[in-house]
Amino acid sequence: MLERTSRAVALTAAGVVLLGEARAALDAVEAAERRTRRAATGQVGVVLATKAGASAELLTKLLDAYAAEPDAVPVEVLLCGPGEQERLLRDGRADVALLHRPFDTTAGFDTEELHIEGQVAVLPAGHPLTTRTHLRLAEVTDLPGLPTPRWPRPDGTYPDGRGPKIRDHTQLLQLIALGRACAVAPESARAQARDDLATVPVPDAPAVTTVIAWPPHSRSRAVADLVRTATRL
Repeated sequence: MLERTSRAVALTAAGVVLLGEARAALDAVEAAERRTRRAATGQVGVVLATKAGASAELLTKLLDAYAAEPDAVPVEVLLCGPGEQERLLRDGRADVALLHRPFDTTAGFDTEELHIEGQVAVLPAGHPLTTRTHLRLAEVTDLPGLPTPRWPRPDGTYPDGRGPKIRDHTQLLQLIALGRACAVAPESARAQARDDLATVPVPDAPAVTTVIAWPPHSRSRAVADLVRTATRL
């Protein structure tokens, strides 16, 4: 599983696969333990993780529709930073999550697609480009004086670049309004646009697919009912 030279030791291709499978197995064991402890405390309900500020309209419709079901149980909503909902689902702190491809990884989960949308550029109100009917992705990612933000990696570090380091959407929107950044976001972000922000379609940006995801080994009837309600919306 290891390749050794006089200068270094590295995993073989088979070793990389084994490492990934081992990590997934350990995550599954930890998740099972956490869910078991929650059940032992008498907690009844479903924990749903979703990125703060994303799919707000869809989430509201889902919660309202599920609450109207005769066998509905309480739903606790965990509002997360970018990419955090996937980790909460893997380690058992959440039972189900709303994920967004291509930003989130859905590998290892069962999923149902709920919504597909294009993306828009989010710019300061009054910026010259806000008069355009559409923009190209390359234009948005290379605007003088308006760099795109850098989001943290799962380990907390930031990629190299000239854009500001961002931790949440509130911080991002304020920096855009101040003329210090711009961003490309799903079309649904228009519903949250403030008076000091403007949006312009970016047709060549990749489409964003919102999915509801859950662990494949889940046997929760409540999770199944919630997923069924989501797919009917």
